[in-house]
Amino acid sequence: MKTMKKIKMTTPLVEMDGDEMTRILWKMIKDELILPFVDLKTEYYDLGLPNRDKTSDQVTIDSANATKRLGVAVKCATITPNVQRMSEYNLHQMWKSPNGTIRAMLDGTVFRTPITIPSIHPAVKFWKKPITIARHAYGDVYRDVEIQTHEPGVAKLVFEGASGERIEEIIHEFSGPGVIEGMHNTDQSIRSFAHSCFKYALDVKQTLWFATKDTISKKYDGRFKAIFEEVFQEYKEAFDAAGIEYFYTLIDDAVARVMRSEGGFIWACKNYDGDVMSDMVSTAFGSLAMMTSVLVSPDGKYEYEAAHGTVTRHYYKYLKGEETSTNPMATIFAWSGAFRKRGEIDNLPELVNYANQLEQACFDTLNEGLETKDLVSLSEGVAPKGLTSLEFLREIRARLGKRLGA
Repeated sequence: MKTMKKIKMTTPLVEMDGDEMTRILWKMIKDELILPFVDLKTEYYDLGLPNRDKTSDQVTIDSANATKRLGVAVKCATITPNVQRMSEYNLHQMWKSPNGTIRAMLDGTVFRTPITIPSIHPAVKFWKKPITIARHAYGDVYRDVEIQTHEPGVAKLVFEGASGERIEEIIHEFSGPGVIEGMHNTDQSIRSFAHSCFKYALDVKQTLWFATKDTISKKYDGRFKAIFEEVFQEYKEAFDAAGIEYFYTLIDDAVARVMRSEGGFIWACKNYDGDVMSDMVSTAFGSLAMMTSVLVSPDGKYEYEAAHGTVTRHYYKYLKGEETSTNPMATIFAWSGAFRKRGEIDNLPELVNYANQLEQACFDTLNEGLETKDLVSLSEGVAPKGLTSLEFLREIRARLGKRLGA
């Protein structure tokens, strides 16, 4: 490759390194696809589990604050430790999910979109365009309180206001053992969710769907519906000008409509619905390794990452000296998304073009049947060749160099 003038940046990206096989891929992607072409500027935070433990997770808080300050971050997949990881990494405590911490600090909404290519057809025959899932990242069952009862009794829901107001409702009169669950959400969080969804829809110029079950959950889900409708009034004029729509329906109706749609829209979901539907959409489109994820705050801060985990099984093979064929597409697209947004904010058309050309070089490679082994069985209409991760990245690099005239 001939020497080329590297593409300049002005404002650094917040770079959050991660764990296991994705950490290995992270360095490969930088070495093969970024550093030869971009004069990279990042503010680096090591969110690998050993460093989170060493810093008592302060590094995660610092990275979130840096994202608030600089506006655009790119994150590698990280481990959320369980009992097994406690002993494996000799941790001082079972640290919380870094994603959960960052989402809470940014008050953000997660948008997940499949990466589609002609040779991999969605399982749903009607789908022709990607469907983006917008998942509310606060509350509901993920912050619930649960009680298991062992005898007859009365369960009550009680609210004691700061003013002295007291609201009490009987949940159920038990005649025997049972279980009770309490969930909550806040107007502020729901409002932030709505703002993030409407802003992102305008950003990508796609129609926004939102669905709950307000016919059954008249106050809880009804509050989501009411706040979304209220916030939409602030964006209605801009939606009309962009030629896009906001559409509300019941969650069961939304599922039926989605299955018969062509795609090409954003589907906003409450926390649990979004958790389930994002996995359904990614699998139906092909692979979780081909799913992008971006966290968007209501004040316009962005954190890009892959939607998948740290690929532990491949990492253990890597540690044994075995070559792996781990799909890096979602991680590459996390970098390209961050570069594109940074270039748009800083008015750097060369950086935006680099991001676009990087993605196109990935598509060029895949469309020739050159891919990691997880995609081989899914491909149709091409003669696929399974490559190792490094071989795949070098094929992309060759095509990227041609596109950039390097």
